[in-house]
Amino acid sequence: MIQTIASTELPADETLRIKKQRLLPLSYGTEEEDGLSAKEGRLKRISIVTGIHGDELEGQYVAFELQNRIRRQQEALQGIVDIYPAMNPMGIDTITRGLPDFDLDMNRIFPGEEDGSMYEYLAHEIIRDVEGSDLAIDIHASNIYLTEIPQIRINALTQRRLLPLASTMNVDFIWIHENATVLESTFAYSMNARSVPTLVVEMGVGMRLTRQYGDQLVEGILATMKAMGIWTGDTVPVRRPLVMRDPQRVAFLNAPAGGLFIKEVPGGTNVRAGERIGRLVDPLSGQVIEEITAPCDGWLFTIREYPVVQEGSLMGRILKNVQYELRMPETAGQEEE
Repeated sequence: MIQTIASTELPADETLRIKKQRLLPLSYGTEEEDGLSAKEGRLKRISIVTGIHGDELEGQYVAFELQNRIRRQQEALQGIVDIYPAMNPMGIDTITRGLPDFDLDMNRIFPGEEDGSMYEYLAHEIIRDVEGSDLAIDIHASNIYLTEIPQIRINALTQRRLLPLASTMNVDFIWIHENATVLESTFAYSMNARSVPTLVVEMGVGMRLTRQYGDQLVEGILATMKAMGIWTGDTVPVRRPLVMRDPQRVAFLNAPAGGLFIKEVPGGTNVRAGERIGRLVDPLSGQVIEEITAPCDGWLFTIREYPVVQEGSLMGRILKNVQYELRMPETAGQEEE
């Protein structure tokens, strides 16, 4: 059941609409027929949010595939699934990260204002519609420059509540950030402040679909839904993620000069100190400016995809002194501190 959650008039007789897909148990028919209200607590509700940044498309595939998986076993659905595939539809249409013509990041205006500007009003309506969920999942991709291994990022102030939920999401990595690094104007912060547990997923690369990562996350969402009592259908065992709390455990690879970065190691690889990650070259002279090597043993969880770099550009991140192995629930896990 497709619903419009917010709309506003645009120039040239156009209307901007933000829509969601609501999936209900077969026994409930439609909301109108049964007088169903998610806020009344009759059914648990999970909200899948994506497309806040218009150049981050990984969540679009998740929105598509999750619906297909649920519809193949709709008799197993025991709660409400709300899917918001395009919170910033104009950004997606114009391949723009932020809000077109406003030079504004949509994820910096939450919770919005009912009587504010056009986008502040839309942000307010988004918050109002998602409010009441038992869990919200805010799916992001990286930018066009970097590929991120599937991970969840959590504010340290909310880790006690969110870490158990994040651990069922089938991601490889959970990064707990100090409160000082988390912006209060984001969607996730606003929802958590309203007592709606909200997880932020980062995965893949901007302007692309990484089907492997999308499928991995869909399995995690279904497993989380099963743990919440929303889903009784098929699921697979989920990965046990690495958990990182200490920012000093992350080594950053930054370009020593401008040039063309040619990567030689994919993201998600275990590396050793001194191992070559790639080369920084000068196309004009045909010379290698510098070989980019790992400064330590560890797990390469971020790698640069866009090859042109300037001095200081981020080329990768390594979780120090960790050799990653795929860990399933029956495997004894390790937690990085």
